[in-house]
Amino acid sequence: MLQPASHDMPGMAARATLPRGDLRWYFNRLRCMPLREIPFRLLRAAATRAESMGLRSHAAPAPDLERAAPPWLRAPAGEDAAAYLRAADRIIAGEFDVFALRDVQLGMPPRWNRDPRTGTEAPLTFGKLLDYRDPTLVGDIKYLWEPNRHLELVALAQAHALSNEARYGQALLGLLDSWIEACPCPRGPNWSSALEPAIRLINWSCAWQLIGGARSALFADAAGGAARARWLASVYQHARFVRGFLSRHSSANNHLIGEASGLFVAAVTWPHWPRSARWLAAARRILIREALLQNAPDGVNREQAVCYQQFEFDLLLVAWLAARNSGADFPAGFAARLESMLEYLASILDVGGNVPMFGDADDGRVVALSQEARFCPYRSLLATGAVLFERGDFAAKAGHLDAKTRWLLGPDSAARFARAAAAPAKLPVKRAFPDGGYYILGCDFETAREIRLVADAGPLGYGTLAAHGHADALSFTLSVGGCEMFIDPGTCTYRADSPWRRYFRGTSAHNTLRVDGLDQSEPGGSFMWLTKAAAGCTQWHSAARADSFDGWHDGYARLPDPVIHRRRIVLDKAQRRILVEDRLEMAGTHHVELFFHCAEHCRVLAGDDCWLLDVGGRRARLHPPALPGSRVRVARGAVDPPLGWTSRRFDSRAPSPTLVWHADLTGPALLRTRIDC
Repeated sequence: MLQPASHDMPGMAARATLPRGDLRWYFNRLRCMPLREIPFRLLRAAATRAESMGLRSHAAPAPDLERAAPPWLRAPAGEDAAAYLRAADRIIAGEFDVFALRDVQLGMPPRWNRDPRTGTEAPLTFGKLLDYRDPTLVGDIKYLWEPNRHLELVALAQAHALSNEARYGQALLGLLDSWIEACPCPRGPNWSSALEPAIRLINWSCAWQLIGGARSALFADAAGGAARARWLASVYQHARFVRGFLSRHSSANNHLIGEASGLFVAAVTWPHWPRSARWLAAARRILIREALLQNAPDGVNREQAVCYQQFEFDLLLVAWLAARNSGADFPAGFAARLESMLEYLASILDVGGNVPMFGDADDGRVVALSQEARFCPYRSLLATGAVLFERGDFAAKAGHLDAKTRWLLGPDSAARFARAAAAPAKLPVKRAFPDGGYYILGCDFETAREIRLVADAGPLGYGTLAAHGHADALSFTLSVGGCEMFIDPGTCTYRADSPWRRYFRGTSAHNTLRVDGLDQSEPGGSFMWLTKAAAGCTQWHSAARADSFDGWHDGYARLPDPVIHRRRIVLDKAQRRILVEDRLEMAGTHHVELFFHCAEHCRVLAGDDCWLLDVGGRRARLHPPALPGSRVRVARGAVDPPLGWTSRRFDSRAPSPTLVWHADLTGPALLRTRIDC
């Protein structure tokens, strides 16, 4: 997934002078680096400069097609082809969906180096030195990169596999040829980050298998054989590029897992060169190590971002499935960590299918195998987990066997899912995730009366950058009967120059407390934090009558008059009442705000001493702290500054009501908020 401001430092060796804003970013980036990373960056910059001068050949050796691997992806029997053919026909007509752009006409083939959002055409300069952070050069790089991940090639391959119509296969080869011609290795924006070629390799592998591999009928004539040769040469270039440009040190987050997954899948799918075995061994080592490093023992992804949890799971999953056919399977601990990741997702998913939008989200997908209208990536992962781990609780939370799982796990997946679904299921799966810092308070789970509150006392994010974390310590989400009441508003955008980026990742966009108008942690760029609030849970207890959570964070200890924030949340299950107590340890006077972000479809009405929340007839009452001089206002769709918004999809937002309690407080303070459900 994209994080241009936290990945390697493109363009540094290419520029003699830098604008002041860029200088500030590079200075902050250096501040976030451990000392041992600096010589690595200097050596990589020197090697990159040498490569840009033509000191490295990118020619691909001839493949040995006698070395072959069995496919791990096949068309499921009995799959209704109609939706897949419609999707493929849209691609042939040049119609694409790219984040907020829906049904946009990109052409057939698209202009692969052009950002469809701004129309900017990126130059075909040496990719590793192209500053993809510069919108004047590349436009919005996320929009440019997305079609180049080639999920659309898989859609064409699915249509070909289900219909056996040659036009879909020919369209696939035509798109691929146009891409290889327009994006020569190693030039242009599609050769500026190792993650993008890695994700292309995964999608190319899926498409390759679905059209029949090296012996596909599409390659039977001379033209087809030439297309196969061009494709395999580009596969080799991709794999070699990824292997030599892996994310390291402070950049080694989900990017590294994505790169290793793409390299591993390529080595399994195309074992046609001696280097393939070395690629496979190196990628396997990285995946085994990083799966355990980047995902805590309790299953929470250390990015502290739910969207990245599912993205990284998919990266690990496709590698694991490919490994089963390679003789290089992964150890038991790898599978156990994947199972733990699903336990976390199953636990935070409410009875209505809602998942809290903690941390960053960019709607990135590894593969898109389902054309279901209401496809849910989280339920899909749980369906896959139900089959792989024979878990009845995962099957119950998934609800049904989705198309993506059927494509990935083969013809017996339906029977295996049915067996899992018939097993007893104890729900919720888990309530406490101490490594990740999430705790679930609730009652009447999986019923129309369910109360599910998820409290956050986790770290800001992963590594020195904490790139995808939000300043949300001690925030919580609340759903009642599967209806979202208090939400995490999401992400909206990754554009560094946008005030929306700062707002959605800042403290005021979360259900927590803010002091003196400052974020708990200080950002140093769009994907890095300079100071990071430490947070933790001091007590967690669950009993038949009540659940309770006690947490703290020190984000405001940096102030001249230090402030420590402690929050206690207690759920009285019989009375269906939640008490939130905020204690502020301080000596001086500070402006204090409490934020309560409601779902966009929630109606908020003022009562005598409370605020009534109504979501489709499901109601809750919020009683804010009753302190002298305090005030409450409702913000909805405010722009300057931003407040009162929800972002369900990347690059889109909708007005939503946000209750803001605020007051000037002196000395130690105790704030009591009551929520009746």
